[in-house]
Amino acid sequence: MSNLADAPEVTEAREWLGTQPAAMLQLVQDLCQQNSGTFNARGVAAVVDRLQHEYRGRGDFLPVGDWVDQQPTPPAEILNDQGQIDSFPLGPTLRAEARPNAEQQIFLCIHTDTVYELAHPFQKCHFLSNGHLNGPGVIDAKGGLVVMLFALRAFERTSLARRLGWKVVLNPDEEIGSLGSHTILKEVSQQCRFGLLFEPVMPDGAMVSSRKGSGNFTLVCRGKSAHAGRNFSAGRNAIVHLARCVTELDSLNHTVPGDSTVNIGRLHGGGAVNVVPDFAMARINVRGVDPVQIDLIMGHIRGIVERFSRDPDYQLSLSGQITSPPKVLDAASHRIQERIEATGRQIGVPIHWRASGGASDGNKLSGWGVPNIDTLGPVGDHLHSPDEYLLVDSLVQRARLATALLLSFASEPL
Repeated sequence: MSNLADAPEVTEAREWLGTQPAAMLQLVQDLCQQNSGTFNARGVAAVVDRLQHEYRGRGDFLPVGDWVDQQPTPPAEILNDQGQIDSFPLGPTLRAEARPNAEQQIFLCIHTDTVYELAHPFQKCHFLSNGHLNGPGVIDAKGGLVVMLFALRAFERTSLARRLGWKVVLNPDEEIGSLGSHTILKEVSQQCRFGLLFEPVMPDGAMVSSRKGSGNFTLVCRGKSAHAGRNFSAGRNAIVHLARCVTELDSLNHTVPGDSTVNIGRLHGGGAVNVVPDFAMARINVRGVDPVQIDLIMGHIRGIVERFSRDPDYQLSLSGQITSPPKVLDAASHRIQERIEATGRQIGVPIHWRASGGASDGNKLSGWGVPNIDTLGPVGDHLHSPDEYLLVDSLVQRARLATALLLSFASEPL
């Protein structure tokens, strides 16, 4: 890889980004203070409208790319607490692209939704005493939205930009596993050589090298209701039967080799306490580091459920799937890592890596055969909690890294 440290394009981009910290911070605050919980479709649409305006150019900012537009996102279908499928509308997906006929195409992606719904008390940003910005989605992933936008703005100002094509997808439902947008992600990402996603790095700046696979499952048990006083023995308690089953499922965490996990996240059922409950449901999350381990743990789970299903007094049904396959560090992804490390050295940004148990849309891309690195976003911590914060200075630093990386790919394709 040629040395870009003193290349005029890198210098130009670095100097321009050095004038943008206030604009970047303001946009993060604006986006965060517009609620965009996944199921707040109107709120997500408002964030997408603002970002579409930014990509199309405003004020002193030129348009980014050749084309930008919204498209409807298919609804999310989710099993409700009564064991029935509900359909939830989602906000739109924003797409943009530049030079679609260029030989080298890169996929860029990050999500617009957060875990904080309208009723959540955490809705506003404020600065902490150490200068960090606390706010809903500052790091996951509205900071990443801003880093990606400004990296593209800086890149498009350079003469090297004409050598590289890119496609952007901003999806509205990553926090629930991209249930509606996965078809869009698959279609667009598979048109590209590899992907760069802007999830946050670790609190110490480490980037994610590999991720566990993850899937959510629902286990429904149906028994027989009866009066708890007059006719208790005629009932078949679905809660008790399901509890015995999930206790065995939990034991897999201690008996199956490997780093797979089975988390019984929610167990509910029944109603009035003078009625033997005939319905109970468990929500379960399953994770594993590689496809072999996933297959092994799922085999054990199905075996336990099948055994508890043999009792003729109860009906058990397991639904769900591994929605995010394991993101394994393959040779193609390793080459992207090496390019990021080299780019970081040249611009003075140290790069190190760590495996993660969390999943992202990068897992899906990996499963579709699209190598990717998914932690090009800013630095922060405590995502998914009211303590979520962003290290403000990392906005410009990470945008400089992403810009230099794009310039590297433009000057020397991977």
